[in-house]
Amino acid sequence: MKRILLITVIILMIARSKSGAQTNQPCNFPNEQSAFSKRDTLEKLSKQYTQMGIPGLVLAVYSPGYGYWGTASGFSETETHTPMQLCMLQYLQSVSKTYLATVILKLYEEGKIDLDAAITKYLPQQYSSYIDKASTMTVRNLLNHTSGMPDYLENPKYVSYALAHPDHIFTSDEFLSYIKGEPQQFKPGSKFQYSNTNYHVLALIVDVIAGSHDQLIRQKILMPLGLSHTFYRDIKGRADLVKNYIDLSGTGVVQNVTQLQQSSIMSAKGDDGIVATPLDAINFLRGLMEGKLLSKASLNEMTKWVNDDTGKPVYGMGLYHVTYSNVDGVGHGGAGAGAGCALYYFPSKNVYVFLATNIGKLVEGPIVRKVNELKIKVLEIILKD
Repeated sequence: MKRILLITVIILMIARSKSGAQTNQPCNFPNEQSAFSKRDTLEKLSKQYTQMGIPGLVLAVYSPGYGYWGTASGFSETETHTPMQLCMLQYLQSVSKTYLATVILKLYEEGKIDLDAAITKYLPQQYSSYIDKASTMTVRNLLNHTSGMPDYLENPKYVSYALAHPDHIFTSDEFLSYIKGEPQQFKPGSKFQYSNTNYHVLALIVDVIAGSHDQLIRQKILMPLGLSHTFYRDIKGRADLVKNYIDLSGTGVVQNVTQLQQSSIMSAKGDDGIVATPLDAINFLRGLMEGKLLSKASLNEMTKWVNDDTGKPVYGMGLYHVTYSNVDGVGHGGAGAGAGCALYYFPSKNVYVFLATNIGKLVEGPIVRKVNELKIKVLEIILKD
């Protein structure tokens, strides 16, 4: 039901998507590529996959051994054949959750929030009244997705409303109304189940404590790290922001869904919403992992993993535990109607990886399978000794 409604929304939005040539800002990527021995292999692979139907992609890595390296392939806008460039803004999607979790851990360091307090200690009744058994959920439960709170994005009523009002910017009351009356899905702390609602509610909690989670992200992350090419829900008029596409029919033919992508980002709160250049994305995770944003104790809190149903570590606070080519890493991924990305750090290799595409992953098809295949191949190459 959810997929059918989503596809219908996309069909309506395609006709309303606008295209136009982009005017790019000067590229801020250093591309210190001379010492990176795998650059030729990765450039060839990137070009190969854009030739197979992925509209455009960017790949960036950093390691102290060879510095920064990146490549861009395909188009940022297929209609005008505008080349993808490393200086363009990419949609981080759910990687935005890592940013919000970081500012919450800053509040924790400052003694302004108790991670093990019930969310009702901070969340106004206006919002907690939508949530079944809200008083049994802690801040920690929301951060590591063990709250049992339903995901508003999985409610058919949400998609139905988007169908009738495709340009609507949702309020928090509207988002939470889609989980009102839904029972708590399990006892908090008993299992892991990803829910975007968790991070939307966390953003509301930060608003109560600090006045504005938007401003706190700028003050606690963007300004200290000098991330001047990162923006949160501030995307209007940005000519260097990539256009967005989807393989709606699952046949390998892409269609423009830029307007749908932008509307969803402007509605997001805490669970999504950040756009950034590859360099800024990597430097955010570097800053976090290198202790420039949080104390060692706070980083330890972020990486207290909860297990999935198979007993394997899966999620901390705004961070996934991942394993590729038998190498463990931390980071986050994200997917939307017209974009997808992944941002990881692999400690044993001391390497950071950012991969972004301007193709949506919500509808299965050959191009989405190619994106998933590309990600695995890229990481295998980078992580191989």
